[in-house]
Amino acid sequence: MGRTLSSRHNCAVVIGRFAPSPTGDLHLGNLRTALAAWVSVRGRGGRFLVRFEDLDRVTSSRDWAAAQVRELAAVGIDWDEDPVFQSDRFALYDEAIARLEVAGVVYECFCSRREIREAAVAPHGAHTVYPGTCRDLSNAEREARKAQRPGALRLDVRAAGFGPALGFVDRLAGPQEHLLDDVVLRRNDGVPSYNVAVVVDDAAQGVTEVVRGEDLLGITPTQIVLQRLLGYATPEYVHVPLMLGPDGERLAKRHGAVTLADLAANGVGPTEIRDRLMAEVRAWGLDGKS
Repeated sequence: MGRTLSSRHNCAVVIGRFAPSPTGDLHLGNLRTALAAWVSVRGRGGRFLVRFEDLDRVTSSRDWAAAQVRELAAVGIDWDEDPVFQSDRFALYDEAIARLEVAGVVYECFCSRREIREAAVAPHGAHTVYPGTCRDLSNAEREARKAQRPGALRLDVRAAGFGPALGFVDRLAGPQEHLLDDVVLRRNDGVPSYNVAVVVDDAAQGVTEVVRGEDLLGITPTQIVLQRLLGYATPEYVHVPLMLGPDGERLAKRHGAVTLADLAANGVGPTEIRDRLMAEVRAWGLDGKS
């Protein structure tokens, strides 16, 4: 497999988390996923954490985080530590990226979003995979591109000894295998990427179980590669179905009354909403009672 260090959690306590982006009110799909993550660990006497993915300081705000905390509490979710914010943890992410640089498993990428979109590989129509356009640039080509725009930093999956795909077993979705991706580690504005932050935070907080939406199935193998390269344990993954709107698309605010505030205006309280969402969660068998 290459230069890796595998490890396993040796903590007897199950630790789960919910990690929303504080960019607005939580909708019913978010709340259902949060309840699934919460009940899965609480049903086994575990600990539950809340973490805010606020790397993008333009769209994220502490006010929205406070609102989301109230929404989680309204449907009966509690947690064991004060929520953490990724925007406070850049030093941790930078240290992890530096370790990957020392290991020689990164390269600069100068592609524009349009170039990436046009060249990306998406065999299953979900997670797009960067084709490695900048991986093998000569020094002259790299300097020429650097003169045009600052570069982002990407993981070099091939140099790390992995690829092209990696499998894992999801507790709900079953056996999976997806293409690995040379994901961005640091954006060209210097901000660490989501994939670095989530891997570092799960390890730092001792997370043993990740319950999240099935839209992240495709990127999970690449996150596992990052865990192995950094010597982190891999949590158990549980990817739950996304909530869909009447049009069959992923639930969004364009579908109308999808937040607690929307439904309260229509006379539907949080207890009724919780009961409905919990019935769906129990059907997945995540509460230890099914």
